[in-house]
Amino acid sequence: MKITIIQGAFLPVPPLRGGAVEKMWHLLARKFASLGHEVVHISRAYPGLPDRQTEDGVRQVRVGGFDMPASLWKLKFLDLIYSLRCARVLEPADIIVTHTFWLPMFPGFCRKGAVYADVQRMPRGQMRFYHRAARLRANSQAVARAIRAEAPGLADRVAVIPNPLPFPPLSGDRVRPLADRPRVLLFVGRVHPEKGLHVLIEAFQRIDPDLRGNWKVCVVGPWSTAEGGGGEEYFRRLKEMANDLPVEFTGPVHDPLRLAGHYDSAPIFVYPSLAAGGETFGMAPLEAMAHGCVPVVSGLECFRDFIEPGVNGETFDHGAADPAEGLAAVLDGLMRAPARCAVLSARALEVNRTHAPDRIAELFLADFEKLAGPGVAGAARARS
Repeated sequence: MKITIIQGAFLPVPPLRGGAVEKMWHLLARKFASLGHEVVHISRAYPGLPDRQTEDGVRQVRVGGFDMPASLWKLKFLDLIYSLRCARVLEPADIIVTHTFWLPMFPGFCRKGAVYADVQRMPRGQMRFYHRAARLRANSQAVARAIRAEAPGLADRVAVIPNPLPFPPLSGDRVRPLADRPRVLLFVGRVHPEKGLHVLIEAFQRIDPDLRGNWKVCVVGPWSTAEGGGGEEYFRRLKEMANDLPVEFTGPVHDPLRLAGHYDSAPIFVYPSLAAGGETFGMAPLEAMAHGCVPVVSGLECFRDFIEPGVNGETFDHGAADPAEGLAAVLDGLMRAPARCAVLSARALEVNRTHAPDRIAELFLADFEKLAGPGVAGAARARS
């Protein structure tokens, strides 16, 4: 098949500035190419990256994009400009994957091939305009339900395929034992109010000082609005809350080896997201579980696809009147019970099998073939 993947306007590929979606499709594009498919990957231009190149069998095409704006309306406008630029360079293909907001709405774009709308966020009214798309792919059951509720006439086009881990599966001998790890509560993600970092710090404050004194909180992620963070005011608020506590803010870490080092150095991973209308999957908790961290997440529906409380992780009620109290109780229980953490960690490691990149790539290719149909593979080359 000829497969074209179109990324968003704001982050480059390769994922030099992070981005779970960019990491995912960068990985899958190379998997598809290694299996003999013709793959074109369209993404934003970025300093130091050529506008055209072929790498690992994938033809990279880069067009002008933008840094992330603070305003949602400006974001949608810039995405529209970027989408028009992508449409100009698009060649016919058997499958056209995109997670841009606008492209699935363009009639001309949808005539270039079977459009595979990758819905990685909760829909906000746009699904009913995606009637030209051949597939609406959801990364979790929560997103699938939201799509069907918004566009019931397109329910039969919805498919759920989880996001893969952004690295090869880790075998047991490559995972650092919990007993050998420093006592760290780790967070990885955007430092933004919707991620609940203030809840985490407040919960840490409430833990018995005698217990808390042996632990620290490590926050890995960007705080600037240009990188999707909550901005300087929120970052200042967090630092004031953590003034007398062992809390470390590392800033963003995009290097995979350095990021793996953080996961390997923490027995407990905390992701207290409050984004009921925005959280759709949870790549950071999944990555942490692959490294053997015990995940503690909020009660958002999207986490239920791969985290079962008391089996391979824990949850707390983020919608309670005092969510920090519930989170503190969960953390206190885990920090006092290393043997229980070891059991949860062993079960968490199973995501290395269920979400292995090779397995998820096979699921996507099988779905692509359904849409392309027998005898259609290669037809896009004839149309070019």
